[in-house]
Amino acid sequence: MVEMRLTGVKVELPTNTPVVLLQEVGGEQRTLPIFVGMPEATSMLQVLQGQASPRPLTYDLFTTVLDDVGVRLERVAITDLRDGTYYAELHLIAAGARKVVSARPSDAINLALRAGCQIVCDDDLLASEGVRYDPDEDAVQVTTDGEPQAEAMVDELKEWLEHIRPEDFG
Repeated sequence: MVEMRLTGVKVELPTNTPVVLLQEVGGEQRTLPIFVGMPEATSMLQVLQGQASPRPLTYDLFTTVLDDVGVRLERVAITDLRDGTYYAELHLIAAGARKVVSARPSDAINLALRAGCQIVCDDDLLASEGVRYDPDEDAVQVTTDGEPQAEAMVDELKEWLEHIRPEDFG
């Protein structure tokens, strides 16, 4: 497994599809781009930008529940790509026993951000799907360092949030 860090979220133009950018820590600095939904991207951006919700959102609630019942999220692993879909795992420690739970990468990354745990990627997966990322390509880039280029996506996400309804969450 290769340690990764979330370096940002960008919006691919012209489709306006959010993409999470996980970059290899050390090594060749390869980036694993993973397409995610707008709600998941919004949630990641809130954490990256230090924004707090007045009430716990789903990922915050899940992290609190894990903590309150004595379960620690040790790490999340991006493990596979099958038929265009990435797969991930939550590696948990509960009562001294290790448990592995399957998860969507977007959910796993959101939980990792809140729990402050390690994100890793399968070596073979990174070798086959990792890319050299050029931040100057045709996209709106949101980075973890608060660069001004984040403003366009934040405005778009705020617009989207203003029109969301509880029914949109299933």
